[in-house]
Amino acid sequence: MNSTSGATGHLDGFEATVKDFWASRPRRPAQGRKVAGVAAGAGLRYGIDPVVIRVALVALTFFGGVGPAVYLLGWLFFAGTDDEVSPFEALLGRGGSETSKGLTLLLCAACFPAFGLAFGGTWLDGGGIIGLALVVTALYLLHRGRGHLNRPAARTGTFADHTAPAQGTRVDTATADWDALGANPLGWDLADLSALTPAPAPAPPPEEPERPAWEHSRRHHGVSKVTLVTLALAVIAGAIGTPLALTQAGGWSLALTAGVVLAILGAGMVTGAFVGGGRGLIWWAMPTAAAGVLLAMVPIQDYTGGTGEIAAAPGTAEAVKEHYERTIGQIHLDLTNIADPEADIATTARVGAGDIEVLVPATADVTFDCTARTGTADCLTSGRTGIGNESITDQDAGPDGPGGQQIDLVLDAGVGNVEVHREE
Repeated sequence: MNSTSGATGHLDGFEATVKDFWASRPRRPAQGRKVAGVAAGAGLRYGIDPVVIRVALVALTFFGGVGPAVYLLGWLFFAGTDDEVSPFEALLGRGGSETSKGLTLLLCAACFPAFGLAFGGTWLDGGGIIGLALVVTALYLLHRGRGHLNRPAARTGTFADHTAPAQGTRVDTATADWDALGANPLGWDLADLSALTPAPAPAPPPEEPERPAWEHSRRHHGVSKVTLVTLALAVIAGAIGTPLALTQAGGWSLALTAGVVLAILGAGMVTGAFVGGGRGLIWWAMPTAAAGVLLAMVPIQDYTGGTGEIAAAPGTAEAVKEHYERTIGQIHLDLTNIADPEADIATTARVGAGDIEVLVPATADVTFDCTARTGTADCLTSGRTGIGNESITDQDAGPDGPGGQQIDLVLDAGVGNVEVHREE
């Protein structure tokens, strides 16, 4: 008993569904693609808006990290519309694909860092596994419910073997190894009977399949109302949430503001997928999601002082403030002009997003605690760069050794660079 009944039959079990999915998996179209056509192909295959799939991939990228890996797998194992086989199968010599072998090898190599991003501990523990499980479950349910729709036809002969002689080419019968029965029929010089038989009437061109309603609405309109309303609501939410976050009113944060804006954009894209419109919202959602992840990692709202630049060059130890701080901005502190070289100095500088630069005397004994949570800390003889950095705590007595002016520095940048240098 067959597990499927034709192209639209019922699938009896898990194994039959998986086998049928592989046999009729989506093809990447040449039209309507953004990168390689993975989302467009899956959308056309199952009759859903590709925007929904793109939103899901973006969400899986920022919350689980598995989005790039899933897209690369689709690129490698989904054949193009006019391809015989997928790029990976073409790499194994099972057929032809318009994707070059060099690009296929590059995509295979890119899978290693992509899966490392998902399962290497960069995101929440288990997030990559959960995301991949969601993708597999969604594909299984989609194919069970909509696998009978838009089944792609097999492509053969697109990449033909051009080694055979062209039709009408004369065969040299004078050679000793010529075999009349074994000669390629394409090489026989036969009479052209086309003039004796009427040419068949040309077949009518195939009718263009009916397009979904959402595609018709986009072809005949510019910017949709869904896009305009969604962007307006997102701008209003950002305009209200940002001042609340900077003033820390009610425990509001910039990360929460980014989350609200992203939720509005996501709702607009899902709404547009059903009523038509909202395609351009994904280009607003991607940077918003990236900003939200960054703000969640580095809560710059914990840094006060407002925005702007602080440039201080105090002439006395008393003029050095105990605390310099900015939410967003730059802090430049020059401690080389202190009139009393024996006076001890202790100060703190913090910035949520920006840079801190401190210049100290050449002979000063400096004790420092430098932190650049996301960025680079370069403090005298010590340095560190990256994301999620720990603080650098050390002492530097200068080229003349201990005995100089004592300076204690505590420097902290959420996103940015921290630098401490000696005057030359």
